Amino acid sequence: MSRFSPAEAAERLASGLLSFPVTHFRDDLSFDEAAYRDNIGWLSGFGATGLFAAGGTGEFFSLTPAEVESVVTAAVQEVPADIPVIAPAGYGTATAVELARAAERAGADGVLLLPPYLTEAPQEGLVEHVRAVCAATDLGLIIYSRANAVYADTTVERLAEECPNLIGFKDGVGDIEKMTRIYSRVGDRLTYVGGLPTAETFALPYLEMGMTTYSSAMYNFVPEFAVRFYNAVRERDRVAVYRYLNEFVLPYCDIRNRSAGYAVSIVKAGMRAIGRPAGPVRAPLVDLDETELAMLTELIDRVPEAGA
Repeated sequence: MSRFSPAEAAERLASGLLSFPVTHFRDDLSFDEAAYRDNIGWLSGFGATGLFAAGGTGEFFSLTPAEVESVVTAAVQEVPADIPVIAPAGYGTATAVELARAAERAGADGVLLLPPYLTEAPQEGLVEHVRAVCAATDLGLIIYSRANAVYADTTVERLAEECPNLIGFKDGVGDIEKMTRIYSRVGDRLTYVGGLPTAETFALPYLEMGMTTYSSAMYNFVPEFAVRFYNAVRERDRVAVYRYLNEFVLPYCDIRNRSAGYAVSIVKAGMRAIGRPAGPVRAPLVDLDETELAMLTELIDRVPEAGA
């Protein structure tokens, strides 16, 4: 049974930085539950206000439905009581419904609905997709606008009116006009989550459009810096934000951009660099090579300090 109502989960998520932990694998690519649980305990000490288990950074796309439920259950059992756990759902509508119900069984506090697999869909189809998943669970639902599920402002407004347990909108597109239109139509009815790869690069301008939080992948391996960056954004400390961008975030993005799929692979590399390895990524992703790992390790070694 969830610990937060949909409204409570939305309020909590909007109040701070969000953790999207990696999923730990052994060398044979099986789920390393003990290591994952240990890491959830460690990450919970740095101030994140929500945890998204088995999300994009957690390699949802490479997990079986049974593995997703195992990962979510482990997160629920390890996370402190004041941090809501959001589980993933995705693929086709029938599978997404099953995953939403599994999230409820596991004790999650909400569901992040990732884009459907492979096929494009019209806005009316996306409406039916979201409606079906919302109807399948009492948990609060966050839709992830990205790839082949980019929601129009009118669609988001309609879903917010028709689905009481729709609590959030996560943006993975980066279209300023679209976000402005959505917020203009829906306002504070939803919690808005930044969801672009390395969301820190968009955090300051998106704050002006009502997006008070974002998913931080780098929270996995430099959690104190990630929180410091988030606080600078919320305080609108432009000097600090741009120093952090220039000294760490943008060089990090340069490494990330060296190969497709590195938005996830670089996070596991960061875990390895700080001595908390999470195992390899699963195919079709590939790990950073040794040269790239060395570049990342050097960058982490000189992560900016506060007031430096």
